[in-house]
Formats: sequence, C-alpha cells, structure tokens
Amino acid sequence: MALRDILVVTIVLILAVISLRRPWVGIMNWTWLSIMNPHRYCWGFASSAPVAAIAGATTLLGLLFTKDRRSPFHGAPVWWFLIFTIWITLSWLFGYDPAGDYAQWNKVVKIYLMIFVALALLQTKLQIIAYTWVTIGSIALLAAKGGLFTVMTGGGYKVFGPPGSFIGDNNSFALAVIICVPVLHFLKSQVNQSWIRHTITIVMILCVASGLGSQSRGALLALITMGAVFWWRSPRKLPVTILLIVTTLILVPMMPDTWWERMDTIQTYEEDKSAMGRIYGWMVAVEVAKERFFGGGMSYQHEELFRKYSDYSFGVIAAHSIYFQTLGNHGFIGLFLYLTFWTSTYLSAGRLRKRVQDIPEAKWAAELAAMIQVSLVSFAIGGAFLSLQYFDLPYNLMAIVVLASRWVRERGWETDPRESFLEAIGFQNGNSISKAPSSGYRSAKPR
Repeated sequence: MALRDILVVTIVLILAVISLRRPWVGIMNWTWLSIMNPHRYCWGFASSAPVAAIAGATTLLGLLFTKDRRSPFHGAPVWWFLIFTIWITLSWLFGYDPAGDYAQWNKVVKIYLMIFVALALLQTKLQIIAYTWVTIGSIALLAAKGGLFTVMTGGGYKVFGPPGSFIGDNNSFALAVIICVPVLHFLKSQVNQSWIRHTITIVMILCVASGLGSQSRGALLALITMGAVFWWRSPRKLPVTILLIVTTLILVPMMPDTWWERMDTIQTYEEDKSAMGRIYGWMVAVEVAKERFFGGGMSYQHEELFRKYSDYSFGVIAAHSIYFQTLGNHGFIGLFLYLTFWTSTYLSAGRLRKRVQDIPEAKWAAELAAMIQVSLVSFAIGGAFLSLQYFDLPYNLMAIVVLASRWVRERGWETDPRESFLEAIGFQNGNSISKAPSSGYRSAKPR
C-alpha cells in the first residue's frame, strides 16, 4: 500500500465519521474530493476507492438527523438553479440517448444535490469562510505546484489538472486556476499574520504562472479579463496595479517560442484547425437545438446527429463552450435558464456588495461578493471556449454568494435600497424625520 493512498483514505474516513454528527464537515470533505480529486493522484487502492460516495453518503445521513439545517431555497439564484436542474433532467429523459447519457446525468445531479445540501447546512460566518477556503484551496494547491513547474521549466511544458476529472486537460485546469485568483485575494484579507498573507500573494502569482503554463488561448483571454475586472473592483488600485505589472514582467518574458506561436493563432483562428473545429461543433449544436425542443440530452455528441446536421468534415467533436454545449445538450430553453441562473448569481453578488460595503461587521461579505463577481466574469469569458458547464467550482461560488447574503439578511443589515435613499435624505414612509441616519441603512428588528 502506498503511503499516499493510506493518507487520503484515512482523512476521508475520519471526516466521514465526524460528519455523521456535524454534517457541515461532510460538505468540506465532499468539496475537497470533488474539486481537488486527491485520490486521482494515488496509484494504489485509493484511486478506485468510492471515497466521494462515502463522503456524500455520510453527509446526507448526518443531514437527516441534525437540527442545524434549514431550507436551501433562499435567493433568486437557488430557484433558477432548481429550475435548471429539473430542465436538464427532462432533457436527459427526452434526449437522443437516455440510457447512454445516464452516467453523465447521474454524475451531474450528484454534484447539484450536494450544492443544495451545502445551502441547507452552512450557516455561520466560520462555515462560509471554511467552505470558501476548501473550494479555492483545493485548486490553488495544485496550481501552485503547476506554477512552480512552469517557472522551473521556463514554460516549456503544459500544466494539467487531476486526471479523470472535469479539469484534467490543460485548458480546463487553466480556467479553474484563473477563477480562483480573485477569491484568493479575498482570503488574504481575512488573515492577520503577515507571513500567511505573503504566502497567499506568492500562490496567486504561481496561479497566474500555472494558467500561462497551460498554453491555453482561452485561458489567456480569461486571464486578461480577470486582471482588468480585478483592478476595477479592487479598492486599493495602486498595490494591485504594481502586482499586475510585476507579475506580467516576471512571467510573460519567460514563456517559450511555442507559447507565443500558439497565442498568435488567436488573431488567425480561421487558419487553425482546432478553432475551426469548435465553430463546426457550435453550428451542429444550433441545428440540434432548432430541431429538438429538449436538445440532445446530457450530450449531443452523437455520430448520427453530426452526420445529419453537418458535412462530417471534423467528425464528432465537443462544442468546447459552456454556451453552445448547453444549447446542444438542453435546447434554447436550457440555454436561457443557464444564462439567467448565472446572471442572477452575478447580480445577487452585486447587490450584496453594495448593501453592506459600509457596514464594518459585514464588510467581509461585500469584499467576498466583489471578488466572486470577478471570478464569474472570468468563467463567462474563458468558458466560451471550454465545455465546463457542469464543473463544481462556479456552482460553489454561487452557493457562497447565497449563503453570505442570507447571513447578512438574518442580521437585519439588508434593506430596500429605495427605503435607504429616503432615509438618507430625511424621509421615512413618506414622512419627514428629524434625524437622518449616519448611513443609508436601517437596523431591522432581530428575526
């Protein structure tokens, strides 16, 4: 038995036992396994052991008996998420090959189920921050290793993610890494020890190096977008500007000629077989959605469909786009629900950021929401070139936004913006008041 196998399985089993009484710990266990996939780096019995099933089952069992649970259905994003979950189930049932697509549907629904469980179990600030640490740290640790490899080899080799996972290939892993960088910046603000803060800064730089080392063109676009929005959202623009400039000056010049040649193809995509293949896959997705109301199912990559709707010049190819993959899989309504769900999440984060940014006790929630918005923009841009519509990480960010919003709301800090404006100018419920509040927020009675 390899020591690594024993270590991973031991950690999983210990956390599984704890989660029977404290099921929120089980959420951490599941999140670590589903995003980092530590068992995929084992070469013995742990690589095929049902560790995720153990973590999920014990968490669900703990959920049944705990009193520390509540309805997960709070906030518009959760309702849109529920509707989308129902729709993809209908799409699978009425799809082109329900039997063949069952494994994918089963995998995705398990991920979605655990998101709902997280929304039901996580309540305190400690739990929300811990969930954020596990979600982002699971990728950041791998990215730091990949970043070191990139620096040591001068970017001569591609960086890949956990084998057999959603982010196993270099392109998908790069996007996951880029999504993590803004939230890492938030987590850095939550610690007081200077050495930890400096360590996180180094990890952020290594994450960027890892993204560049993937040699992914889509990741480069996402990285540029992330940097711009990150700078715009940051209240401390000078330090962020310096960090971005230094990181760029250190990392970009070390990239090899093969990296520059690949990035140059962004401007000449029509001459690149890979890029044209994606466009070909997008065209088939549109045709499938036009003819099939529920789309192709959990996958529209079937030879018969590609022969029917194209000249089959590229064969059967994935869409490599969260938008066109969703369109081909679940039809126009499915794409509408998917886009509405993510738009709702982004707007919810924006509302949270604006409403509590001036409240000291809740400032952490505003900063977290701002950085998640940056991550969501990165996902929206980079995801346009990758089939990552079912990947856990962005859904976890949605859950964090909803949980933080609920935490704030239960403490009476949220209020109708129109009421806040009226109070700020000296009116309340249409009547003049003699004393305007010091801020645009009112204190609600405890619920």
